[in-house]
Amino acid sequence: MRIVSGKFRHRLIAYPENNPNIRPTKDMVREGVFSALGDISGSKVLDLFAGSGAMGIEALSRGAELCYFVDKSDIALKVTKSNLLSLKISNARVIQKDYEDALSYFADKKEVFDIIILDPPYASGYYDIALKTIFDNSLLSDKGVIVVESEGNISYDDFAFMKSKRYHYGKTYVDLLRRK
Repeated sequence: MRIVSGKFRHRLIAYPENNPNIRPTKDMVREGVFSALGDISGSKVLDLFAGSGAMGIEALSRGAELCYFVDKSDIALKVTKSNLLSLKISNARVIQKDYEDALSYFADKKEVFDIIILDPPYASGYYDIALKTIFDNSLLSDKGVIVVESEGNISYDDFAFMKSKRYHYGKTYVDLLRRK
């Protein structure tokens, strides 16, 4: 897998192979997402369910100021840390926590993010809880964006977010959510 654009363009990053619980976001999906986001220079990013860290690393490559990588998997975080080390990235924080614990941690610290990447296992049912926690605790900045990667079966009716764009790549759907 490679970084699509920015400072680390064309650099290869590792991902856990043959692990059904970790599904790295494909190059073309990352390219589409970050093209839609535009200039993200200076952004503070949360890569929730980070997996290999590909999305967060892509954000840092494109000028994000800081990225938090959160995952509960030892395997995923080992690969993320290895990728960050190989690219000599220092403006990253790696946190091993369950997503609910991590979101509570950020709420307690009054952290606010410009971009939140939400890419849990598709059939997990974690979307609603994560979005509700993000909204209830004001974890998204006023002009922030939540990037939701899913199989397309998510309703945002119960949240104060509006779907500003939807992209479709095979079985993968990516929704960009902004505040109403």
